[in-house]
This record gives sequence, structure tokens and C-alpha cells, in this order.
Amino acid sequence: MKSALLVNASLLLTVVFGSPLSADEDPLPDAKRVPAMQVLPLPDDQASFQYQGRELTRYHFGPSLYRPFLYPLAGPAGRSLTRMGHPHDPVGHSHHHSVWISHNDVGGVSFWADRAGRIVHQRIEQFSDGPESAWMLAANAWQAPDGKMLLVERRRMEVRPLAGEDFLACIDLQLEAPPQGPVTLGQTPFGLIGVRMAKTIGVHDGGGRILNSEGQVNEEPVFRKPARWVDYSGPVTDELRGGITLMDHSKNPGHPAPFHVRNDGWMGACLTLNGPMTIEPGKPVRLRYGLWMHAGVPNLRQCEEQWRAFSEVELPVMEKRQP
Repeated sequence: MKSALLVNASLLLTVVFGSPLSADEDPLPDAKRVPAMQVLPLPDDQASFQYQGRELTRYHFGPSLYRPFLYPLAGPAGRSLTRMGHPHDPVGHSHHHSVWISHNDVGGVSFWADRAGRIVHQRIEQFSDGPESAWMLAANAWQAPDGKMLLVERRRMEVRPLAGEDFLACIDLQLEAPPQGPVTLGQTPFGLIGVRMAKTIGVHDGGGRILNSEGQVNEEPVFRKPARWVDYSGPVTDELRGGITLMDHSKNPGHPAPFHVRNDGWMGACLTLNGPMTIEPGKPVRLRYGLWMHAGVPNLRQCEEQWRAFSEVELPVMEKRQP
């Protein structure tokens, strides 16, 4: 009786979960390889970037949001390296949504705080899976409170696994003025990309560390200084450390960008800290930012190697590709 139960259980597992291929016969001779990296559409206007079934990050783009964002960003022990909101001011900094794109002055309208302009998702144009990376292409409209479109955005996000559980996320942006006339991005330290680190990684809350490409450490010397990259690392568990290196691409306008950082767990690359930028119709601005999610606390050489590899890759086409 016990033997029969074991046989039946084995058959049930085979039916439900499948069985490995035999060494001498493949019942699907034309089967294609399953991509190691996939970006999977999810309910409630989300998309999950997964490596061999393990989620690395998730893109949120629902109609109720002031702006799309990425959360979580997986680190050691599966803990997110970022958080939603300021750990000590969740109301005043409600716009700190993990990793996000926005700007404090677009034609006089703020898209930074949760009070005025909205970056409204228009459509997903393409999902692409692959053996080494997965990417998606989206279109967004930057709308004033009265609904007027101030900026047209195309956004391409690509995720690539690296050694161990590390991974790289690349955010490519194409910003265009609407046909009716130019738009000016005003002078401000707030924009274009922001990263709110997990509370335990912050210098104040967790005893973490900020390091930039010039070898400067923590808020005071790094604050609003130009750099190729800034790394924010700290405790993830009592035993494990991890962090994110935010990288400014060498072809971005104004590179190396000034970085706005805080010991409370915040970092961002500033596009127009030193002066306004006007975008003319038919002359889009192209930008690329990279985020290296890593275990441990890397030194300057390790971060620089990641930045060079990121910056040497050819910029991708910001159009839908034919399959």
C-alpha cells in the first residue's frame, strides 16, 4: 500500500511540475532555449525583471502615481537596497519612491514633489527577454496640473545580471519638447534621477558610507560635487553589506554630473544644478544612468571598473525593434 502511494505521488509530481529531459530523447526537438532574463507584465500596471525566476526589480507605472518608479531592488539575502519614502519624514518626502525620474522645474512646473506635475505613463511599446539581459521601452507624458503636456519622454530600462547576485540596471531617457514650442528645465539640484536607500544603509541610521569617483567620503565633501559615480553602501543584515553605485554616463550633457547626497540615505545626479537647459522641438536630449546593485562595500577601483564598463557600451536605439 505504501509503495503504491509513493508511485502515485511521483506521478502527480511529474504531471504538476514536469520531469527532466531524458539523456537520449527530447520530446520537443524544436524547443527554444528559455531566456535567463525576462521582463514579465504584471497586474496593476507593473512589470517584473527576473533572472531565472528570481525578481531583481519591479517597474511601477499605474495611473494614480505622480511618476513611475522602480522598487524593490534586490540585494543580499533578498533584502531591498532601496525604500519607499524618507525614514524620518514620510509626509514631506512622500515623493522618494526608491528609484525615480523627475525634475523640480519643467517650464515652471515642479514634477519633484507630490503636489503639481505628473509624469503620466502612456504605453509600453516593447518587452524583450534574452540570455544576458531584459529590457522594456515605455512612453510617458510630463503633464502640468491643467493637463498641458510640457515634455515627451521615451524611457528604456534594461537589467543585466552580473557575478554572484549583483546586477546592473540601465535607464535610458529621451526628452523631447512638444511641437508647439521649446521647454526649459530650470536651474535646480532636484532632478533628474533620485535614489532613496534602505534605512539600514544610510550613514546616520545604519553606519553606511558614501564614496564618489574623486575619493571623497560622505555628505559634506561629496555634496553637489561633480563625479562620474557615487556609491552608497551599508549594512543589509547584521552579517551582510551591500549597496548601489549610481553612474552618470560619459555622453550625458554636463558630465560629470554634480551629485546631491545626504547622510540620511539619499543620492541623486543633478542635470541642471549649474544652469537651465532649453529643449527645442525636434532636438531631443538623450541621457543614460546606470545603477550597479552589489553585495559588499566596494572600493574606488571596483566602482571605477563598473563605471568604465557601463560607459563604454554603445547607447541603445530608443525605438521599437522588430522581432
